[in-house]
Amino acid sequence: MYSFDQMPNRRGTNSIKWNVKDHELPMWIADMDFGVAPEIIQAMQDKIKLGAFGYESVPDSYYDAIVNWQEKQHNCQIKKDWILFVSGVIPALSSAVRRLTHPGEQIVTLTPVYNIFFHSNGRKSLEEELEYDANSHEYRINWSSLEQKLADPLTKMMILCNPHNPIGKSWTYEEIEKIAQLCNKYHVYLFSDEIHGDLVLNDSFSSSLKLPDNLKQNLIIAFSPSKTFNLAALHSASVVVPNSELRFQIYRAINNDEIAEPNLLAIPATIAAYTQGSTWLHELKAYLLKNRQYIANFLENELSQLNLASEFATYLAWIDISNLNINSQELADFLKENTGLIISSGQEYRGNGDNFIRLNFACPQSVLKEGLDRLKKGINSEKA
Repeated sequence: MYSFDQMPNRRGTNSIKWNVKDHELPMWIADMDFGVAPEIIQAMQDKIKLGAFGYESVPDSYYDAIVNWQEKQHNCQIKKDWILFVSGVIPALSSAVRRLTHPGEQIVTLTPVYNIFFHSNGRKSLEEELEYDANSHEYRINWSSLEQKLADPLTKMMILCNPHNPIGKSWTYEEIEKIAQLCNKYHVYLFSDEIHGDLVLNDSFSSSLKLPDNLKQNLIIAFSPSKTFNLAALHSASVVVPNSELRFQIYRAINNDEIAEPNLLAIPATIAAYTQGSTWLHELKAYLLKNRQYIANFLENELSQLNLASEFATYLAWIDISNLNINSQELADFLKENTGLIISSGQEYRGNGDNFIRLNFACPQSVLKEGLDRLKKGINSEKA
C-alpha cells in the first residue's frame, strides 16, 4: 500500500507551483502534490551511485517497457521501431509543426484546450469550439463544423488532446475514429497528445494507437510518464509514428531541434515507472477518484451555484461558474487576493473557458478540503 495523505514540502525548492507566499495555496499548474513512487526513486538513486555522468543512449529496455506498458494498460499493440525518445511532448509537437507545416498554414484545435497549443510557431490556430450542454455539463464535437475546417486547403494539421485538458474528457473510440477519418480524407496530419492517457479514472481511455492501419498513416502520438508519475522535470517522453516515412520526418525534426537525447535520469526513471509503477498508479487513481467525488459532493452541498463539468479524465477539475456574475479571470484574481487560493482561469484555454475555472485535485484530501473551503469563502465574500 502507498500513502497519498502526505506531501513533500516544496516551498523554496525551485518548484514553479510552490513559489508562492506563505499564506497562498497553489492548485493550478498540472503537477501532483504526492511523493514519487519509491521504485522510481530507487532507480534514480542507483543511477546516481554510479558516479559517472557521460552521454546517454536509449537502450532496448526503454522501448520494451513502453511496448509492454501500452499493451497491459491500454490494450494497444505497437512496434518498438515506431517509438522515438524526446525530451517532452510539447517540444515534440513544436518540432512536428515546424517540420510538417509552413508559416501561414493552419492547425485545428478543439477548444477550450491546453493553452500552449495556440503557440504554434507562426502557424494560425484554427479553433473549433466544442459545444457545451449546460444541462448535462458535457462537451460535444460539431462534426460538420470540424469537417469544414479540416477541408480548408490551408489546414495541414490537427492537434487532438486525448484525454482533453482542461475539460477532463476522454474521447471515445468512435469519436477518435471519426476524427482520424476526416483527417485522412483531407490529408491533414493528426497529432494526438495523450500525456494524460494513464489518468482516466474510470478506465475508459481509447488511444489513437487502437486505430486501424489505414487511419494511422498520418498519425503522430505522444505521451510521457510526466503526468502519470509526477516526473515533469525529468524531461522524458515518447513519440510513436506508425508510418515509416512520416517517422523519418519526425526523427529529422527532433534531432535538428536537439530534443532527442536523454538526460542522466530520464531512461532509468521511465523504465522503472513503466515496469514497476502499475500498482502505485492503480492506488493513485483510486485516491484521485475519491478526491473527485469529494469535489462533486462539496459543490452540490456547499456551492450549488457551481457545477463540475469535467468527466473522469485527468486530475484537473473543470468547474462551471457561469451562474456567478463574474468572469473566470476576475474570479481567479479575486480568490488569490482575498483567500490565497491560486487556480487557473478558464479564459486562457479559449472556447467557452471564460465561464470556467480549473482546479488541480492531485493532492492530499486535507489540502483539497482547505482549497475548497477557500473557494467557498471567496465566492461567498465576492457575492456579499
